[in-house]
Amino acid sequence: MYTLGEFIIENRDRFSYSTEALLRLFSSIKLASKAIHKEVNKAGLTEELIGSSGFTNIQGENQQKLDDFAHRAFIESFKSRNVVCGIASEESKDFIVIKGEQENFFKNQCIVLIDPLDGSSNIDVNVSIGTIFSVYMRKSSIQMNLTIEDFLQKGNKQILAGYIIYGSSTILVYSIGNGVHGFTLDPSVGTFYLSHSNLRFPNAERIYSINEGNYAKFSNGIRRFIRYCQEQKDNRPYTARYIGSLVGDFHRNLIQGGIYIYPKTASSPEGKLRLLYECNPMAFLAEEAGGKASNGKKRILDIKPTKLHQRTPFFCGPIGMVTKLEEFMINYE
Repeated sequence: MYTLGEFIIENRDRFSYSTEALLRLFSSIKLASKAIHKEVNKAGLTEELIGSSGFTNIQGENQQKLDDFAHRAFIESFKSRNVVCGIASEESKDFIVIKGEQENFFKNQCIVLIDPLDGSSNIDVNVSIGTIFSVYMRKSSIQMNLTIEDFLQKGNKQILAGYIIYGSSTILVYSIGNGVHGFTLDPSVGTFYLSHSNLRFPNAERIYSINEGNYAKFSNGIRRFIRYCQEQKDNRPYTARYIGSLVGDFHRNLIQGGIYIYPKTASSPEGKLRLLYECNPMAFLAEEAGGKASNGKKRILDIKPTKLHQRTPFFCGPIGMVTKLEEFMINYE
């Protein structure tokens, strides 16, 4: 059984940057995720981290107490490892600059974009939630201050992307561009062990994941694709499965085979998911797992961001299913 650290060391030649930087990044991610795992697993026994914090985040959404805990856990963990120079979080209006110790400052070249706790509405009902993370190398000179352009990079510039799902078990899934690998936390020893090697979308197309409660707000192309999924033909109908947590839905579809659909609507004409914190890292993983990610017209990883909290429609899954959806959108929009 490989631990996460052993797996990184054995595959270090496949990472084009320093192995030390990768180990430091994962040290931060593991520490914060284990703290969140602990709080999630005792959430039903205490009121301290259940329910709303009483505040609204930059997205205009009610911030849950566990949202704030996860945000602070990751920020503090990244601050202490001398590898990250800047963080953009879904929970913060502006990016956060990290000043490393002077003798280690020039090692701090990584930019992290993170959704500390995806699926917050599921916290109080004991349904899977997760963390999504994405890492880039800074664009500006290390002699200069960070700028917004360091964060507004295309998804195809990611050097690391992944998620942690907190469910029946806590699983960390990541890619550095050499496939997608999953590691399950053994809470008895606090160690992540390799449990899912070289994850790929199955050839079988089984599932479509969409909030059909918004059906009336969808475009004609999306409505027609839903009806296509429901037809009794060519191994259809597909099964509808929707958790309401991008991490949860993506992880199930990656294991079982299915498409995730989050289109724009009349009330959200730009889409609702965040390009930088959610769509780019998931698109990176989807492609590394033999799948496809699109906004309906364009590859997600080729979109040039223009603002930190930019939103976009998002469709990802097996290539055939995403391509079919794009055809419906082109033909019936």
